[in-house]
Amino acid sequence: MRKLIPVISLALCAAASAAPANPFFVEWNTPFGVPPFQTIKEEHYLPAFKEGMARQKQEVRNIVRKRSAPTFENTVAELDASGELLGNVNSVFSNLASAETNEKLQAIEKEVAPLLARHQDDISLNPILFQRVKAVWDSREKAGLNVEEQRLLEYTYQGFVRGGALLNAGQQKRLRAINEELSVLGVQFGENVLKETNAWQLVIDKPEDLAGLPAGVVTAAAEAARQAGKDGKWVITLHAPSIWPFLQYSQKRDLRRQVLEAYLSRGDHGDARDNKAIIARMAALRVEKARLLGYPTWADYVLEQTMARNAKSVYGLLDRVWGPALTMAKREAADLQTVIDAEGGGFKLESWDWRYYAEKLKQSRFQLDEEALRPYFPLEQVREGAFRVAGKLYGLSFVERKDIPVYHPDVKTFEVREKDGRHLGIFMVDYHPRPGKRSGAWCSGYRYTWIKHGKRVDPIISNVGNFSRAAGGKPALLNIEEVETLFHEFGHALHALIGAGRFRNGSMPPDFVELPSQVMENWALEPEVLKTYARHWQTGEVMPDALIAKIRATRHFNQGFETVEYMAASRLDMDWHTLTDTKPVDTTAFEKASVARMGLIREIPLRYRSTYFTHIVGGYDAGYYGYLWSGVLDADAFAAFQEKGDLYDAATAASFRKNILEPGVGREPGEMFRTFRGRDPQVEPLLKKRGLL
Repeated sequence: MRKLIPVISLALCAAASAAPANPFFVEWNTPFGVPPFQTIKEEHYLPAFKEGMARQKQEVRNIVRKRSAPTFENTVAELDASGELLGNVNSVFSNLASAETNEKLQAIEKEVAPLLARHQDDISLNPILFQRVKAVWDSREKAGLNVEEQRLLEYTYQGFVRGGALLNAGQQKRLRAINEELSVLGVQFGENVLKETNAWQLVIDKPEDLAGLPAGVVTAAAEAARQAGKDGKWVITLHAPSIWPFLQYSQKRDLRRQVLEAYLSRGDHGDARDNKAIIARMAALRVEKARLLGYPTWADYVLEQTMARNAKSVYGLLDRVWGPALTMAKREAADLQTVIDAEGGGFKLESWDWRYYAEKLKQSRFQLDEEALRPYFPLEQVREGAFRVAGKLYGLSFVERKDIPVYHPDVKTFEVREKDGRHLGIFMVDYHPRPGKRSGAWCSGYRYTWIKHGKRVDPIISNVGNFSRAAGGKPALLNIEEVETLFHEFGHALHALIGAGRFRNGSMPPDFVELPSQVMENWALEPEVLKTYARHWQTGEVMPDALIAKIRATRHFNQGFETVEYMAASRLDMDWHTLTDTKPVDTTAFEKASVARMGLIREIPLRYRSTYFTHIVGGYDAGYYGYLWSGVLDADAFAAFQEKGDLYDAATAASFRKNILEPGVGREPGEMFRTFRGRDPQVEPLLKKRGLL
């Protein structure tokens, strides 16, 4: 699933007079200050983390020792600028821990996580520092601050309050213990999911068990077997490019069941990698932390700083869409059962049958085989198509640079330039699965934009995915979901590249941060856009109009399933984080009760079960609904272009850039959307887009 890490700026370290053997302690003499990945070794991280924390503590001491009265500049702005080295180390480490981890990095992550939690608490619970920030907050009406300064002041002050600054000594001690334990549990949860995903394989040694699989899927399975030392066989894994095509095309019902059940049972085997106790403990600790800070539930704590504001609003949106989506999904299930019965199947539709029979029904109803589309979607052409859209909307160009350090041969790097040729930032892409990469797709950064000593610090942004690899002499050929995912993550990257904020810190709520990404998906399959990049990899033929028409005709096909599957995960997330008990629940019983309450039909399982729901451990806790909330925004925003009759309308694009992309965290999200659209968002465009209205 697509995912963006909330925008928290991390900057490049300045030259330092420390041990020159450690790359983090010297200025990087690389193009555009990109991390020198080749010279950074595992042994450099821990000393760099400790030095970074020590330097930030000294910077904080310098602030609290000031004799001058607290002002925005000498307290809030200085605090924002502190921790540059630590941010730099953490950005490199956290990105590689997600995209290219190993046992050494995992060990460092376990050691560093509680240190970082303790360090953050030392700042948030510093009473003198808080009093200085509070003094600036209390005098804010007279300070003459601009909008961006007001936002940073609010974010900083609320950060201290929400970080426990108003608690007594005993409460603060308990809060520190909770934060430290949560940090360790989160690392262990993610490590378990990665190991579970990598550990399972379906090894096929009979050619007849490949029945129904397209040639490209068979070739990829043979390559996976070769890499696993099983030449002459075929291997299906739980990574996205392997599992979903198998479930979509395999005629072997028993094997489909094995694969899906393996996917759904990750972290739920009662062994050393079992995550049931971890997620239950984390939920209980979050309840306790919320209560300490004056909130009845963790959702109340998290949602206070989002567009939704409270759980009632979230459940309200989910309820509004859930009913029509579930009704549509039930109709879809009945249609699939009809196909099974017509073939004399003699069985009831199960979860491992859905994708297989949905594909058969789609081919029958629309004469469209998704595998017939892949030849028109070579990865590099799709990427160039996304670049071309950004060029036409915002005047950006992307120039590949081979002189810039990378951490893996799969990574490609581009210099991003404005229309007038000015350097905007660096964009890195890493699109294929590896054992050291967590599942899903995401956007992150090695450096985000801010203003240092009056000069713009340019961003270094990364898109990471798990798309189909090249195999059998063919280039990497994407399916439609992968095409849309590429455009989605690219939208996040544009947001980070174009952002023009002065300050390093701040966060964007998940129910707004998905707007710039999801709105980009709308361009991906528009006929006008398809004709610019969807060309057959062998013949160069532009995708025929008849094929494009079939894609358009299937826009609402299976939308009930896709919407219900997503919303079930959103509801599970909210149910976990509206708990009020500080004692861990039984994860299995809790999950079953949640599914029963929502009325999820048997044929659609929880795609993100509690034991591998990494989103709600890694930053989207009580926030997974944000994709739907942002879906309302993105459908309405794209409608602004449609109303002009021009997908690249210059005035609309300029307004979107100015009011949505550029402000970053410097303005309130609701205000940003209203300024762009001239009104509050409306849900009708989303319902129409999904065929629910």
